Amino acid sequence: MRNCLLLLFAGFVLLLTSCRNDFNFEPSTGDLAFSRDTVYLDTVFTNIGSSTYTLKVYNRSDKDISIPSIRLGEGEASKYRLMVDGLPGKVFSDIELLAQDSMYVFVETTIDYNEYINEENNFLYEDKIEFDNGDNYQKVELVTLVQDAVFIKPDRPLSTDMKETLTISGEPSDIQGHELATPEELHWTNEKPYVIYGYALVPNGSTLTIDAGARVHFHAESGLIVDDSGTLIVNGAPSTTEALENEVIFEGDRLEPEFSDVSGQWNGIFLLSGQENTINHFTLKNATVGILMDRVIDNTTPKLTMENSQIYNCTNFGVLARAATLTGTNLAMNNSGEASLACTLGGTYDFKHCTFANYFNSFNQVPVVLNDYRINDDVLLIGDTDASFDNCILYGSGNYGLSLERQADTEVSFNCEFKNSFIKLVDIGNRLNSNPLYPFDDNDPSLVNYTNSIIADRSSTSPDFVAPRDNDLNLGEESEAVDVGTNIGITTDLNGQARPNPDTGIPDIGAYEYYVTE
Repeated sequence: MRNCLLLLFAGFVLLLTSCRNDFNFEPSTGDLAFSRDTVYLDTVFTNIGSSTYTLKVYNRSDKDISIPSIRLGEGEASKYRLMVDGLPGKVFSDIELLAQDSMYVFVETTIDYNEYINEENNFLYEDKIEFDNGDNYQKVELVTLVQDAVFIKPDRPLSTDMKETLTISGEPSDIQGHELATPEELHWTNEKPYVIYGYALVPNGSTLTIDAGARVHFHAESGLIVDDSGTLIVNGAPSTTEALENEVIFEGDRLEPEFSDVSGQWNGIFLLSGQENTINHFTLKNATVGILMDRVIDNTTPKLTMENSQIYNCTNFGVLARAATLTGTNLAMNNSGEASLACTLGGTYDFKHCTFANYFNSFNQVPVVLNDYRINDDVLLIGDTDASFDNCILYGSGNYGLSLERQADTEVSFNCEFKNSFIKLVDIGNRLNSNPLYPFDDNDPSLVNYTNSIIADRSSTSPDFVAPRDNDLNLGEESEAVDVGTNIGITTDLNGQARPNPDTGIPDIGAYEYYVTE
């Protein structure tokens, strides 16, 4: 009986296999379809590999086909690399594709700019993917813009695998980077973009000067450190086009459009310096913490004067200042995971005509945090706080434009004033009503004074930003921040327009003046 069952099962399997039609692949007839006719690999820096781009190839016929050849036009000499049907290379033969099916072709490139000459510091490198030949020939163009750049990265001694680590405030560290030492390294121009790997360190006693129009790109987990007696001078200038041709711009080194607003692509600026650091006409975006001002030596107070500048799309903070001295005029900050501006452990702060917004998609983010403490290794540290906000906007997608905390009672001073400012405080659950730091019944004006400020206690009271989630914080025609400021001597806005608007003679609150667009 058992043998009969085995014979029956074997016969059944044979019957099934005899019914299967073997795939018969016919030569391609040049009727392939493609997801695009040109693959544009976005701008890459010399000798830095691109992202991987995708081309989809379709066989829309009812026949299984074999493509005799798929190759790069320049063959093995091409600067492009392909992955076809899971195989890497530049020339492929007899690639099979089932009827009504598709396959992916992946494209990458790495190009040495120095092999080519171009007076504009970039060039277009072009090739093509060729499918079949003769009457069945089809092609897809490949185009890449390549930029020359100045690279700053850790040195690697020839005799060891160890990379250069940095000495910060006189103490060795395990931070990999490069100490800026030569005149060329300490003067960044607008002739070529800069690409930073690891950390660039401005050492004690040195000054890094950055010219108008400079572009600085940071690789992942990279940043700029200014030591406690180093100095940072950013000399951006007003621009006349949307390209911000004279602005100094810090961002990541991923140049594809889909990375243009992605936070956390690089670490940020660590400003430890107590020197006269200045930043003007500057844009910083897509960092983890845009600017961290912190002390590493007890008698050094980090110091910065910042004007006409923008900070956007930071994973944690736009600016995180600890016991620092920070003066800001015509600043716009937006889209940070915790706070666009955080002034902690006390410090001295003075802001005029600034817009602090926050529309980051995270829980409990706020535009501004202000407190007098920091907990470090379970130790409570406190510091004197002296902060002034004049003609400023503090507004975001959450209920609170401002978070205030005071840990000390009498040990340190806590003096804050918001003059002629526009502050969102929608206290739905009366969480702040009994807090003396906020502008409600029990407010203590000896600690925090809200002189002539607009308290937006409902979401309908709005600065009417044009497109806040896209970092356009210009005022709309319905803005309640228009024509309600006071003249404090700031004669231009962040756009370079006259302040106040000559049509009204009254300045607006925030970094931008409202002008009717025609």
